Amino acid sequence: MNTLVLGIGNLLLQDEGAGVRALDVFERKYGTPDGVELLDGGTSGIELLQHLQGRDHLIILDVVKSGNPPGAIVRLEGDEVPALFRKKISPHQLGISDVLAAAHLTDSMPGNVILFGIEPQSMDTGLEMSDAVGRNMGELVDQVARELVSLGLDVPARVTTVP
Repeated sequence: MNTLVLGIGNLLLQDEGAGVRALDVFERKYGTPDGVELLDGGTSGIELLQHLQGRDHLIILDVVKSGNPPGAIVRLEGDEVPALFRKKISPHQLGISDVLAAAHLTDSMPGNVILFGIEPQSMDTGLEMSDAVGRNMGELVDQVARELVSLGLDVPARVTTVP
């Protein structure tokens, strides 16, 4: 099994960096299972296409404007994921939309695409996440860990705790 967990976002825009920050929290809270690559995609665009090729599963971590309260976590799967990125809420999502479209056109799309998103409170300039998003980072990465376990992977928890 070949799985990519891709954190995307801009760390300079408060909650907009939640996907990248979640990837960091995951790495501190859990061990990386065999067959899984964790990738900080930042605000990258089409250059991410090479990382999708040959993957069975793609799990994307990002902010999502779903209309839920700030900090709410949503899980989307399959065709719901590219559809979400067509309604862009930030510049990097144009790049991800293009990557997913190119992956589909070149038969590089992983067989299973899942997005874990968190509702932002603020996307203003700033290095700190809002309290609403920050306090739900642990739950977000726990959901990712449970998803990986559901794929048959062993996801060991680290001994240290992460806030």
